[in-house]
Amino acid sequence: MTVNGWLQILVFLALIFAVTKPMGVFMARVFSREKTFMDPVLRPIERLLYRITGVDENHEMRWTEYAISMLLFSAVSMILLYLIQRLQGFLPLNPQKFGAVNPPHLAFNTAASFTTNTNWQAYSGESTMSYFTQMAGLAYHNFASAAVGIALAIAFIRGITRRQMQTLGNFWVDFVRCCLWVLLPFSVVGALLLVSQGVVQNFRPYDKVALVEPQQVQTTGSDGKPVTTTVTEQTIAQGPVASQEVIKEWGTNGGGFFNANSAHPFENPTPLSNLIELFSIFAIGAGLTYTLGRMTGSQRHGWAVWSAMAILFLAGVTVAYWAEARGNPLLASTDQHASAFQAGGNMEGKEVRFGIANSALFATVTTDASCGAINGWHDSFTPLGGMVPLVNIMLSEVIFGGVGSGMYGMLIYIVLAVFIAGLMVGRTPEYLGKKIEAYDVKMAMLVALVFPLIILTLTGISSVRGFGTSSIANPGPHGFTEVLYAFTSGAANNGSAFGGLTASTPWYDTSIGFDTLLGRFFMIIPMLAIAGNLAQKKYVPPSLGTFPVTTPLFTVLLIGVILIVGALTFFPALSLGPILEHLLMGAGKTF
Repeated sequence: MTVNGWLQILVFLALIFAVTKPMGVFMARVFSREKTFMDPVLRPIERLLYRITGVDENHEMRWTEYAISMLLFSAVSMILLYLIQRLQGFLPLNPQKFGAVNPPHLAFNTAASFTTNTNWQAYSGESTMSYFTQMAGLAYHNFASAAVGIALAIAFIRGITRRQMQTLGNFWVDFVRCCLWVLLPFSVVGALLLVSQGVVQNFRPYDKVALVEPQQVQTTGSDGKPVTTTVTEQTIAQGPVASQEVIKEWGTNGGGFFNANSAHPFENPTPLSNLIELFSIFAIGAGLTYTLGRMTGSQRHGWAVWSAMAILFLAGVTVAYWAEARGNPLLASTDQHASAFQAGGNMEGKEVRFGIANSALFATVTTDASCGAINGWHDSFTPLGGMVPLVNIMLSEVIFGGVGSGMYGMLIYIVLAVFIAGLMVGRTPEYLGKKIEAYDVKMAMLVALVFPLIILTLTGISSVRGFGTSSIANPGPHGFTEVLYAFTSGAANNGSAFGGLTASTPWYDTSIGFDTLLGRFFMIIPMLAIAGNLAQKKYVPPSLGTFPVTTPLFTVLLIGVILIVGALTFFPALSLGPILEHLLMGAGKTF
């Protein structure tokens, strides 16, 4: 660990702190339908869209109608993406002449993944997807799924602020305003910034260049015998990368244009592009904490929530950075370790241009949020360094979190924290003037229980059946972690892969596809039910027995609830995976 590394981490957090208020104020104005500086350009476009689609922008929806609208939109979007993949060979912007995405279970997995903001990729983008599929299919879903998440978070906040009302707003209006005001303008500016750093943006066919020295590549023939082939040229993949890269981070999607994701120099070529991408991942999530405070009339509460997120972020990045800077102690006596370890620790699976500090920071940030982008290989991290991204996802990615999903996930934890505080003082718990009653706690616990139920069930099946274990590349606890990470990433709609797992099989494509759908929608429905119930309640003035949600004590309680729920649920699984691997590494055994 170096001073320079810590300065980079602290500068990043300072930038997130600086953007929180302006981003939060802007979003509060957008979703309260107050005037913004973008209105002269965007308001006519918004009206035109409503006229074309027949949306009544003044119509208010109950939580059930809001949920049904969201589900229908997501279902149609998923079917459309599946069809685009299967008909890819007949569609335009396909200079490489790629055929249909095969097998069908891979197309299903991808459609479910991008619809749910997961962006799990069991394929290599540059050798599978045409430019049309990348843009009209995947990049479109990067906007749509992110907008759905933000709209849901705003609906929950409205549920807290409204008094004795039956409605939470209009899903279609929230969705359109999110796309036009929050996602699209910033993506245009961000794409231009990335292009300035060297991120590719074109529609050219792939180039082929001659190698300076021919390479001998050995493969296995149809008869099972080794076949040696001489390779004399290399294909340089390219395409409309910058436009997809920026919304991949700004909308916390994570799906890369290339298989190497943000480790690829065409997606993330410089330290500045790396900082832009990191900043984009947290900006909206941080801003939503200020939006929460502004819309509820309790700005100190918004900052208390921000503080809880920041403390958890610093704890995670500290452990990851320490573990990777420490490296593998088994190599301490080797010459290889003497150079690599003293220069900064474990560099396996990391880009030299980013180094250990930025690799640990990127892994922490993308799993704090539901982004899933990577600039290093999590499979190559040390056991404890690799456990940090896994734990971040297991905590429901509420540390700034995915756009919208992090906020409504945090609000679920707040409901539980307030309920526990109420039990402590022997009073009916209250949250910002709303009594938290049995129905609210039942729905919150349903959210908390569905998540581990999905993950642990699918992980257990995959760990004992041949169709699951046959895809594991590494034995022992490391292989178990690969499986556990895959289903955790899917259910939490993160999409990053630990690596080392052959995931493009009928079992994993299908099971992870359903994993993403259940993890997204089975937690959204009870969340909206809580919001709808809160909106109907009367305002209760605070009293001497009311637990304040604006103090450092509340921040500590909230952190405690998040950690306890996560620890009690997943500690046994972690003990079989990264914790056991760490102990075995100390005893002289690696995997």
